[in-house]
Amino acid sequence: MTEYAGRLRLGVNIDHVATVRNARGSAYPCPLRAAKIAEEAGADGITAHLREDRRHISDADIDGLMETLSLPLNLEMAATEEMQAIALRHKPHAVCIVPEKREERTTEGGLEVAKDENRLAHFIEPLRAAGCRLSLFIGADETQVAASARIGAAVVELHTGAYCDFHYEGKFAERDAELERLREMAAYAHSLGLEVHAGHGLTYETVAPIAQIPAIVELNIGHFLIGEALFRGLGPSIEEMRRLMDDARA
Repeated sequence: MTEYAGRLRLGVNIDHVATVRNARGSAYPCPLRAAKIAEEAGADGITAHLREDRRHISDADIDGLMETLSLPLNLEMAATEEMQAIALRHKPHAVCIVPEKREERTTEGGLEVAKDENRLAHFIEPLRAAGCRLSLFIGADETQVAASARIGAAVVELHTGAYCDFHYEGKFAERDAELERLREMAAYAHSLGLEVHAGHGLTYETVAPIAQIPAIVELNIGHFLIGEALFRGLGPSIEEMRRLMDDARA
């Protein structure tokens, strides 16, 4: 495969609107309202991670999003029986399988697909049969990309966290090496027939080089946008990210 998509899609992760709400145990701020603002500001989809410990997004949030959302919902979740049952009940547009550890503050790395192929293949099959578009969140590693294709995923989302961390730590040689790995693995995944997304830790400073990778068709961005919204508002924060992505792609 050599053809690439044109316009880069933006998925806005609304998890940390729920984090702020849950810190006070109140009914606000409302993630559903954030999803509506994101749509008006140019988002192409909404991402929500329903964690085992429900630290941010809740089951009621997923219910509300499925009832009211006009954009596609990308449900991030761990490969557990509980999460599979929830996804099969709701049948969101997309399901992204991510690694999850209770003690982590945020997702620390990509999914280990190659060493868990058989279990993951059986886990995703009912979701695929239900019509969900299956994505696997992985590092920029050839072994993981190839395994993702073998078990029947439609999408891989490449973890950009290391690239962003190196940038902010001033480790520019390591950042550039990781960026090159992301470029290579995006092209490799595309050659295997996988749709390629990317995300984790992206900001205004780091998004352009990722947006310029032609094989990547979607970026999922959340924490930075919710933080930036404190200063300029959620709509304008998303609009600026949308502008930077479009400029980089052009």
